[in-house]
Amino acid sequence: MRATWVIPCYNEAARLASDELVALIDEAGEIDLLLVDDGSTDRTAEKLRDLAARRPDRVRLLLLEKNGGKAEAVRQGLLEALRGGAEIVGYLDADLATPLSEMRRLTEIAIRQQIDVVLGSRVLMMGRHIERRHLRHYLGRVFATGASLALKLSVYDTQCGAKVFRQTAALQWALREPFLSRWAFDVELIGRLLTAPDAVDSSRVIEEPLYQWRDVPGSKLRFGQMAGAVADLGRVAWRLREQRARSRVPPRR
Repeated sequence: MRATWVIPCYNEAARLASDELVALIDEAGEIDLLLVDDGSTDRTAEKLRDLAARRPDRVRLLLLEKNGGKAEAVRQGLLEALRGGAEIVGYLDADLATPLSEMRRLTEIAIRQQIDVVLGSRVLMMGRHIERRHLRHYLGRVFATGASLALKLSVYDTQCGAKVFRQTAALQWALREPFLSRWAFDVELIGRLLTAPDAVDSSRVIEEPLYQWRDVPGSKLRFGQMAGAVADLGRVAWRLREQRARSRVPPRR
């Protein structure tokens, strides 16, 4: 099945090394990459053009004129990937905290098990190498509790930047308009999929613990933005409640 991964980029010129990225593309196997420049003000677009020129068969660009935030960059990228004929789409962060080998594994799970949504999950277990700062881990656990309540679904980690989706009518519907939140959009996307007119059944949504993930220095998420994400989570929960009432979709547990 044709698969495309979306990588949103904003002012990443200092961290983008073309030679390293070319090697990473080779690691991705037969999967295409769609690089989205979210209105960067540095040389990010130039570096992305260079990369695409070196691997035009595997890499496409989507250059957004204005910075709209990660949520909108991901949404536009997923829509473009679907328009390009991808049957499986996914997204991951430009810092590659999630290795491409892990993204490939999530994609293979979606294809092999015919799963509609595969969420990468940062669970520190024996045999796993998850490098995450303690504060972010504990804040994440609090946020995940709120996300589970909003979604009426037991979710361990909604904010891991590694997710894979099968092309469905529900996905097309979920991407039809911008997200309410810049930082809690992952929760909103999952909620939209579960409350769409042709909703994805919760049995076809799984979390897969990652074998590797590392907290990369230079993250754009700050404490104030985390607080904003919590506030946005309340708005998302209210919107999902309204959507369930309109569509008469029973809560999923």
